[in-house]
Amino acid sequence: MYAKDIRKMTDEQVLDAIEDQKQNMFNLRFQEASGELEDANALKRTRRDVARLKTILRERQLASQRVSEEGKK
Repeated sequence: MYAKDIRKMTDEQVLDAIEDQKQNMFNLRFQEASGELEDANALKRTRRDVARLKTILRERQLASQRVSEEGKK
């Protein structure tokens, strides 16, 4: 998942994607524990995707906060 694709998403879509990725990570952990995980890097990629999604969501929160503070001045 690329950052440019995430930036095209709405906040609700980003939050849904975070939940989906967390569920995927949960399933990957079970596969790893049972020895069924075929792609060893899948868990790492999923963790990074969650972090990327959260980072962009936080950027948006800070940007809207900055705009509202400038409007008060």
